[in-house]
Amino acid sequence: MSWHNSWLNQSALPSLISISVESFNNSVILNNINLEINSGEVFTFIGPTGAGKTTLLRILSLLEMPFDGEIKFHGLNITRSTKLRQEARRNISFVQQKPIVFTMSVYDNIAVGLKIRREQNSVIKQKVNGVLELVGMSDFRNRQAKSLSGGETQRVAIARALVTEPEILLLDEPTANLDPISTAKIEEVLEHIIQQRKTTVVMTTHDMSQGQRIADRIGVLINGDLLQLGTPEEIFYSPINWEVAQFVGIENILSGVITEKDQSLATIKINGSLIQAISEHTISDHVYALIRPEDITFATNREKSSARNVFQGRITRITPLGILIRIEIDCGFPLMGVVTRTSAEELEFKIGKEVFASFKATAIHIIKRYN
Repeated sequence: MSWHNSWLNQSALPSLISISVESFNNSVILNNINLEINSGEVFTFIGPTGAGKTTLLRILSLLEMPFDGEIKFHGLNITRSTKLRQEARRNISFVQQKPIVFTMSVYDNIAVGLKIRREQNSVIKQKVNGVLELVGMSDFRNRQAKSLSGGETQRVAIARALVTEPEILLLDEPTANLDPISTAKIEEVLEHIIQQRKTTVVMTTHDMSQGQRIADRIGVLINGDLLQLGTPEEIFYSPINWEVAQFVGIENILSGVITEKDQSLATIKINGSLIQAISEHTISDHVYALIRPEDITFATNREKSSARNVFQGRITRITPLGILIRIEIDCGFPLMGVVTRTSAEELEFKIGKEVFASFKATAIHIIKRYN
């Protein structure tokens, strides 16, 4: 019975592939990873360099095996069966961070996998032309692959991975070291794959905004630990702890203690100042108050506002960020926000200027502090 037929009876299972890793090895430690990836979803791992993202992809691609743990494909445990792993591997394609192309035409590079599988020439032609069109490389079919740019090479590698019609496409940093135009083209290719092929995509990325744009779910991997799984909104707006909050770029992480509670409205003392936030935590809990810079509004006068939190402070630093300006103020505690260049000019912001910063209680995410 073919591998494809062997999993047909498992179709009711929600996950396409699941992994449980208690440990990997002494040089790259993956701690207690438990993960299920659903058929058709786009899953992205984010985390700092050396966190174990590539190692986890290699395990998912079945190129590496965990010392302790198991891998299931369509509900079947394939960890200890060489035959089942080989059959599953035929349904997984892995594009590495620095893909290698052969010294031959783009067309022949993409056709390699099909020729190895002894597909008929007519089938090879149809499938190669189809993926060439999908990745926007039809005009490059006769070009020498070695002559391509980095972004073009990446698209050829993705086409080569897709031509065998895998169930799972694994991508390790698919836009690393590419210029913005090439990155946009790769993302466009991925969008086409997701919409047209319904392929399950698992990728790592250093570009967190890319993860927000593309992923259905994100996993945050830090020091070998999968600290949080969730939607992009959950990861970037409701991080589970300080490590995740810091990594995803929440610049305002304020340490304080809850001093009062009125149902869900908490009053938090931070460096002698009081802020109000929505929280399920209780009085005397030590917490972090997380405020994203874009949720802070600046004004030169105290204006009427629905925001519960309004603080007067002095600008301590102004940093250009493309079309935005990053404003740092001291209002008894450090606070960072962003405004447009136009707003900064109209409000005549400069270092030392007194301003008012306001933010809503609902804009604050509270997490418990354990140290």
